[in-house]
Amino acid sequence: MESLQTPDRLIRLAVDLVNTRTRDPEKLTSPADVRQFLLDHGESDPITLDEHDLAEVREVRELLRPVFHAEPAEAARILNQLLAEYAVRPYLSDHDGSPWHLHVAKPGATWGQWLAAGTALGLAGFAAGHGFQALDTCAAPDCERVFVNPAVRRPRRFCTPTCAGRTRVASHRARRSAGPGG
Repeated sequence: MESLQTPDRLIRLAVDLVNTRTRDPEKLTSPADVRQFLLDHGESDPITLDEHDLAEVREVRELLRPVFHAEPAEAARILNQLLAEYAVRPYLSDHDGSPWHLHVAKPGATWGQWLAAGTALGLAGFAAGHGFQALDTCAAPDCERVFVNPAVRRPRRFCTPTCAGRTRVASHRARRSAGPGG
């Protein structure tokens, strides 16, 4: 398990992990999918996973999902619970010949435990700096993706410009079909 290089990396891990299951087909269907997810997010081989790891990572994903929907006190409770269960006092490590880096998961943690500790820390730090309103779910009626928005004065309602455009077009068409004054 590689470094927790930056808070941004942990936040991206959390958002992308939650977004592996939306209305789109499940993206983590095998240990190989989890392995690719980890590689895509900066981890390096060797990454060895089995069906238990797949189930554990999916469970972590479902523990994180409510953080993006909950009221601030409930989101904080969830993150504090994840931190209490999975995180440890941060420590430096240079295992496997890697450069020195910070760990917050227990030594010997599974990939699911590592993801739980790191993503909870990333989201907690982000919420502390930007407020829980900066953790959100796409406003498009046909989308369930989550996102973070650090911008203070630019409220964001959609996960991507594509969802924003699709929603605007649908709204425009609905108004036009309603006729004059509609």
